[in-house]
Amino acid sequence: MAPAGSKKGILERLDAGEIVIGDGGFVFALEKRGYVKAGPWTPEAAVEHPEAVRQLHREFLRAGANVMQTFTFYASDDKLENRGNDLRISGEKINEAACDLAREVANEGDALVAGGVSQTPSYLSCKSENEVKAIFKKQLEVFIKKNVDFLIAEYFEHVEEAEWAVQVLNTSGKPVAASLCIGPEGDLNGVSCGECAVRLVKAGAKIVGVNCHFDPMTCLKTVKLMKEGLEAAKLKAHLMIQPLAYHTPDCNHQGFIDLPEFPFALEPRILTRWDMHKYAREAYNMGIRYIGGCCGFEPYHTRALAEELAPERGFLPAASQKHGSWGNGLDMHTKPWVRARARRDYWEKLLPASGRPLCPSMSTPDGWGVTKGHADLMQQREATTEGQLKELFEKQKKAKVTA
Repeated sequence: MAPAGSKKGILERLDAGEIVIGDGGFVFALEKRGYVKAGPWTPEAAVEHPEAVRQLHREFLRAGANVMQTFTFYASDDKLENRGNDLRISGEKINEAACDLAREVANEGDALVAGGVSQTPSYLSCKSENEVKAIFKKQLEVFIKKNVDFLIAEYFEHVEEAEWAVQVLNTSGKPVAASLCIGPEGDLNGVSCGECAVRLVKAGAKIVGVNCHFDPMTCLKTVKLMKEGLEAAKLKAHLMIQPLAYHTPDCNHQGFIDLPEFPFALEPRILTRWDMHKYAREAYNMGIRYIGGCCGFEPYHTRALAEELAPERGFLPAASQKHGSWGNGLDMHTKPWVRARARRDYWEKLLPASGRPLCPSMSTPDGWGVTKGHADLMQQREATTEGQLKELFEKQKKAKVTA
């Protein structure tokens, strides 16, 4: 394959109208595989189990992704040391290892490497702008050293912190994308989606959009509002979208982390591969050209995006060699009633059952309504104490009573 330097860059691809498919949600995928701990959600697996991270990159590449995002989500020093998470592995080593793995696999195909930073405990604890920016600068130093192709500031609930991240990343001279984990109501401080997009572009982002916290259809509504905000301000930027692979019609402002099923009982909400076809087509029709996924996305979801958009891209991903279009491989099945499902019409019209007759179709989110500056969100290096947990249990009981 061509070396990294000879590949078209992210802006060159998007400026030409090409479709860029992002990879999926590494922390959830690797947690299910036993390499990430739910709670801290930190990426030490890049050092401790590089073979697992490498294999997941490779599966997303084979499924059609042409961005390998470094597994550096929550890899800032303050997050790696938060609430007793004593890893004894430096943030620098984790970030370096993640960059090396992403580059190794990206070089196996026509993929780019994106270095990513995300929201910090320091911002939630009301640290100063300079202190928060210093955290992003430490990660950026590694990304520059490893010469990633572009940078992503992702998973930000507050546009102010995302602006700070973009401003830092922009000093590298590399293209910067910015992705908020917000819904149609805007960020957690009430800044509208349109205004969020305007502020990110003015901070220096060339690509803006959303990731995580909400399902594809909700995220599409949010990006539409961002697009309208940019048009009203006469600003231009490419649009990106990397939603959850979970249905979240019952979510409130905070998204899926408020659902009582988060994070260990979300499986009944998983989107099918056919849901992904619909999402990909609607995103494309909206003018979005950077289309990917976040938590819950597995390689087969990404393959569905690539298969839906194959006519526009001009090729199918390698993984489609083992997947008949719209289930047509079922014509080889031994049972005739299964062979009868080898058609698009069947899968497009199917209403999947959950097999859970005693379960509701939707939940009541917790909705504590707290954000940056509230005492409940102040972070600490020490482990959470039993007393602190008991206090939270009581608050949870009261919240359910008033819900």
